[in-house]
Amino acid sequence: MAAKRAADLLDDLREERVAALHGSSLLRTRDAPRETLETICELAELFLALDRERVRTPLFREQLFWALFFDSSTRTKSSWCGAASRLGAHPVVVDAATTQVSHGETAEETGAMLGMNAHALGIRHDLILGEGQEFIRRAKAGIDDYLERSLDDRVVPMVNLQCDDDHPTQTMADLCWLRELFGGDLAGRRIAVSWAYSPTYAKPLSVPQGLITLLPRFGARVRLAHPEGYSLLPETLAAADAAARESGGSFEVTGSMDEAFADAEVVYPKSWGPYDLMLERVAANRAADREALAAIERRALERNAGHRDWICDERRMGLTRGAHYLHCLPADIGAEVSAGVHETFRYALAGQANRKVYVIMALLAGAKEPELLERLRRRLSR
Repeated sequence: MAAKRAADLLDDLREERVAALHGSSLLRTRDAPRETLETICELAELFLALDRERVRTPLFREQLFWALFFDSSTRTKSSWCGAASRLGAHPVVVDAATTQVSHGETAEETGAMLGMNAHALGIRHDLILGEGQEFIRRAKAGIDDYLERSLDDRVVPMVNLQCDDDHPTQTMADLCWLRELFGGDLAGRRIAVSWAYSPTYAKPLSVPQGLITLLPRFGARVRLAHPEGYSLLPETLAAADAAARESGGSFEVTGSMDEAFADAEVVYPKSWGPYDLMLERVAANRAADREALAAIERRALERNAGHRDWICDERRMGLTRGAHYLHCLPADIGAEVSAGVHETFRYALAGQANRKVYVIMALLAGAKEPELLERLRRRLSR
């Protein structure tokens, strides 16, 4: 699909839909209306086009955009900083270990303390089931309570940079990328979201959960594949099934990677931890039992090793309908995916990853600026 010019994309955006984003925070994609998600994608596409046309968009000069990470990150940290800088703000990225959370500071207190000075806040809290989404929501409540009580009319949006349940900026970037690949329409497209072997660590469930609840809403035919013992959260599976029924897409689960890949147009092979051990991790984390956490990690990797044949290689790609390979990165090359397949899609993977910058820009600008389209028109006319 030929890329549209920024002026055309700007004309295509609907004023009322963009205005509806003001004051919003995207904490989980399945809680947002489909038209909201479509508008975020359209805004992200516009910011990408403006960037390509070298139109600067410093909408929030002298503002402070905080990002708090409870887990390691490269692409998401880079995307947050890239988005903030393009919007004229000062990005600050901190690890949770440098905060007072481990000393008893509550999520509400963290939100209030950061929110009293910040103009936007992103949080990644993804490793422990049942904790990340709750922490992010409570931190947002802390910001909102502080602003209300201090009669401060600032808008401080919260961006979920990955939690235990969802990874909204990643899956929205994936959605934007797929819309580019398929001319804006995912209806009927066959997409395989599959577990794949990893020898490195028991990865969170949030990316596959985000994909299966988001993509069927746009009419995609999604197959989820995993070995026995690697199920996703029951409520997420139910949400994916409901999304497919409501949109005309489909959702099914299989225990065969080959079956998921058969005739697929997109494959997304990604490792995640065994369901029962991810639940055990919750209790060990609450008890601050480091030895137990280390033992759970070893058991997870041992169980992973029993499924080394779950790899996206040339043979499996041959089962597809000339499929596009996607990954949130970093991929375990030689484990999740063969070196040859990964190299074939190396440039495309960079494009997929790059869309996250513009998704974050769309989330922040849409939430913060009530006259967004008018300000962008003025920037474009200079």
